[in-house]
Amino acid sequence: MKNWIQKTLVVAVALLTFGVISPNHTIWENLLEDKANQKTISTQNTQNTYAVEWVDDQPSTFIEDAIAQAKEQSLLKFGSRIGPVITNEFDEIIFPKIQEAIQLTLFDMDNESLKSLAITENPSGDHSEKIFHIYETVTGSDIIRFHVRTDRKPQDGYYFNFHYHTASDTFAKHYTLGDIYWSKNMPPKWLS
Repeated sequence: MKNWIQKTLVVAVALLTFGVISPNHTIWENLLEDKANQKTISTQNTQNTYAVEWVDDQPSTFIEDAIAQAKEQSLLKFGSRIGPVITNEFDEIIFPKIQEAIQLTLFDMDNESLKSLAITENPSGDHSEKIFHIYETVTGSDIIRFHVRTDRKPQDGYYFNFHYHTASDTFAKHYTLGDIYWSKNMPPKWLS
């Protein structure tokens, strides 16, 4: 199947379902006409990257792994004190939007560029915003950055503002993913 048809279908599903249903990439593998030409290449595990399997030079596994790693890094950032309180709301409201942002950002990239991408593995603690970044391993430049900021709204209390920045606008604009209410008391530090 042509690569542009696959990308169009992925974006159509993401837009029509608002990211609630992520496309199943095993469909693409079953639709391939020439199964004999499939090849598998694995990249080595390093501190900031993880195993990626390439089938017919298609990036489907990287996108799936990046989404799984995004979930893992988010839960790691929340820690044992914040995580149990906000995880359900995060899973229902924020994480589908993170999936959609990853898919839409990586949609326009060619296969060679996708092969050189990795996701950071160490979210920042204390009161820092960084959850994870997707970056290019060759140049070290970030492609997309996912952050969470603690906001205090007078009379309401504390909220966690989830947002991301992209390289396309030199990380100047906040793309809001949503807010989760904490309480009127100041939340603990990240990773605690």
